[in-house]
Amino acid sequence: MTQSPAPPLPPPKERRRLREAGSLTQAQVATEVGVSRETVRSWETGRTNPRGRKREAYAKLLTSLGEDTPTEEQLPAEEAEAAVEDTAEIARLAGLAGLAATVTEPQPTPPPPPPAPLTPAPLTPTQAFDALYAFCAPALVRQAYLLTGRRELARESVERAFQVAWQRWPEVAVDRDPAGWVRSVAYEYALSPWHRFRPRYRHPEPPPPDSADRALLTALLKLPPSYRRTLLLYDGVGLGLAETAAETEASTPAAANRLLHAREALAAQLPDLSDPTELHRRMTELASTGRLHAAKPPTVRFVGERRTVFWTRAAIAFTVAIIGATTLTVRTAPTHYEPPVPLGERVEGVPARVVQGSLSEEEVALRDRLRSGMTSGPERLAPLGR
Repeated sequence: MTQSPAPPLPPPKERRRLREAGSLTQAQVATEVGVSRETVRSWETGRTNPRGRKREAYAKLLTSLGEDTPTEEQLPAEEAEAAVEDTAEIARLAGLAGLAATVTEPQPTPPPPPPAPLTPAPLTPTQAFDALYAFCAPALVRQAYLLTGRRELARESVERAFQVAWQRWPEVAVDRDPAGWVRSVAYEYALSPWHRFRPRYRHPEPPPPDSADRALLTALLKLPPSYRRTLLLYDGVGLGLAETAAETEASTPAAANRLLHAREALAAQLPDLSDPTELHRRMTELASTGRLHAAKPPTVRFVGERRTVFWTRAAIAFTVAIIGATTLTVRTAPTHYEPPVPLGERVEGVPARVVQGSLSEEEVALRDRLRSGMTSGPERLAPLGR
């Protein structure tokens, strides 16, 4: 059995042009193909390409949009015909019947000069950061809520990720996928095991009011963090398997095994979620139930700048303390070398020890007194010989 070749797709820029020519949004295309809006965006930027049935559906949709959209060769002819009809109508209304025949005949006119290309003004770093935050922050807060089950932690994770992005904005601005960069940092912070030691996160938050949402959130939180993250990226966000493996820093087979085990664990507790499409819909509904709002971009930038200033000052103070301690040590250290005490040497010329001589009269009297005093003490028991 031979596998049919994958249908060809136009370049990424042509995909976007066909969608805009058909007056469709990315969300409408995503609904038509059966994927998320971020997946369609990655297809149009060239970061990923569809596969399998999604590729066939996407190619069919683009083909239908290309048939409905006039080509560049057809546009001048259609515009000429429309201009002829408009000119004839004007002549008829003006009552110029005699000149109508000459006016309605198409006259060869020189083509209009091409319009000058519009070069948009480059965005400032602040404007670019605010645009990225407004585009990614709401969705990232909902995704972090599915990872942690805590609204405050979800908001804090996204804000901390964007604060780090603002501190390293020259690197993030030239990244191939700035949204993926921020998403990776937010996920890492949200799944950090150190949050369990914080007093504000020791007690669980109130669960969702709906029983189905509570069951789904409980099943998600029972999964290991790596399985939960892989499931959210693949079935929730809509990334491909290779992109999911790269973002989770795992091999493609490892990511596939995590995804299969996560789906099996969810299906064992919630059999109605065995279908990935139904799982995606339920996860989207669960993430949209709570009031999850992120802070404003100026607030995030201000807090990030304050944190940078604080750590910079702390580093300067620590460096000054080390310099002061080093200077004090240098000033109080000895300025000359003191050799250690040598080992003991034999001393010559010491007089030899002499034996004890005869006792003096005082010493003899003291000896006699001591000997006589020992016998006048209390009675002692003496062993009797047998």
